[in-house]
Amino acid sequence: MSLTKKQKQVYDYICQYIEEYEYSPTQVEIQEHFGFKSLGSVQDYIRYLKNSGHLENDPNSVRGLRPVQLNENSELIEIPLHGKVAAGNPIEAIEGTESVAVPASMLKSGNHFALTVSGESMIEDGILDGDLIIIKEKNYAQNGETVVATLNNEATVKRYYKKSKQIELHPANSSMSPIIVKNGDFQIKGILVGLYRSY
Repeated sequence: MSLTKKQKQVYDYICQYIEEYEYSPTQVEIQEHFGFKSLGSVQDYIRYLKNSGHLENDPNSVRGLRPVQLNENSELIEIPLHGKVAAGNPIEAIEGTESVAVPASMLKSGNHFALTVSGESMIEDGILDGDLIIIKEKNYAQNGETVVATLNNEATVKRYYKKSKQIELHPANSSMSPIIVKNGDFQIKGILVGLYRSY
């Protein structure tokens, strides 16, 4: 689960801040420290660091972030690997029979499965072609959550938004357009809770 240079810098800053002050920095403090132009950039980094298993929410802290402590003895849990999902145009959903072992700290309560990402529509959320994403099985989502959904029996991974007359599936790639769902066979299969990348 390697990080880019800038992702590592943001992660190290948060860890050092927590070590010094015993609570995490605010998003504004992170923005000012790195000179980001908007809080959106900070939120993107935090989202990736949480999805990749480096940070988690701290229920005992008002500011709510803490590093995930992983080591060689960390418990691994096997979950089903259900083939590929499109980060782009929907592709046929594949139900595989393989499994993959992931750190227990990446899993929430409930059932989970993994998918291999195909495409580049989610790259601005740090989800790259070939990444393994960890999905918690759910048939509903909150606006803005990243979901795996099927549309006319084809699967895709996108940010979910429910509007008054339609559902919109937004890519995290400024060069691509949302998928508009007005009718058809649409189902949410789960929400993104983790990302696993190997080199």
